[in-house]
Amino acid sequence: MKKHHHKVAIITGGAQGIGGASARKLALYGATVIIADIDEEASKKNIKNIQSSGGNASFIKTDVSKSPDIKNMIDFTYEKFKRIDILVQNAFPVISGASRVYGDAVSVKEEEWDYGISVLAKAIYLGTKHVVPIMKQNDGGSIVNMASVHSILQEPGMLVYEAGKAAVVGMTRQMAIEYGPYGIRVNAIAPGHIVSEGLKAVWDKNPSGLKFFENQYPVRRTGIPDDIANGVSFLCSEEASFITGHTLAIDGGLTIQLQEQFGLRQARYIMDNPDTNVFGPSAEEK
Repeated sequence: MKKHHHKVAIITGGAQGIGGASARKLALYGATVIIADIDEEASKKNIKNIQSSGGNASFIKTDVSKSPDIKNMIDFTYEKFKRIDILVQNAFPVISGASRVYGDAVSVKEEEWDYGISVLAKAIYLGTKHVVPIMKQNDGGSIVNMASVHSILQEPGMLVYEAGKAAVVGMTRQMAIEYGPYGIRVNAIAPGHIVSEGLKAVWDKNPSGLKFFENQYPVRRTGIPDDIANGVSFLCSEEASFITGHTLAIDGGLTIQLQEQFGLRQARYIMDNPDTNVFGPSAEEK
């Protein structure tokens, strides 16, 4: 029997990227998947991919910056399937969303702070708020919140993103101890640099910059959405039944390396590859 057979799973931001790959992976292993996303066209394309592989998927248009949309997402799923076993809280538009939250405490506009924290942190609280009563009825479930290496390491000019992703880790740990007695496990994943559809289009214009990014990782490559989807599937399975409150770094070793040696290696790389364009996706969006 497939490890997610008979399970019902909601994936926010499930149209593309990490969410899209997670939706496909959970469906591959037998889950009925609900893609909750603001992009209807991309969501329906992903549903076709899932269905062509024999999976079962539905779509509910959801903007996680809006509280009523999150409640409607949960209500829609429960009314249709009478249970929810998995909630993957992933939604955040990497390129368009990140462009709204650059800056430090002085420069960030208050309305952009509110937007960023709403999508990055408040949405996690609201999704959990509405799904936990249903999971209690099911005698358990699994919630996976998408954190980031930015939850662990900080970058100048990224106050809102760093604050939001750090909050994800704190909420995950608190929710794990709160709902563990009800059979609900809550974990987080901290991805490294994942080359999703949107970022691939950026990197295709700057292959030398991508090679520079890859050199930052001990495994000498950046990630792909399936790397994270594999972690999502694992954390939602019985194989992880004794794991809760954990933030799983899937980052090719980025966050464990000694910074002094790392800096020297990057300097040597540039000396050996002087034509490298070191400006990655973040710089191009600023």
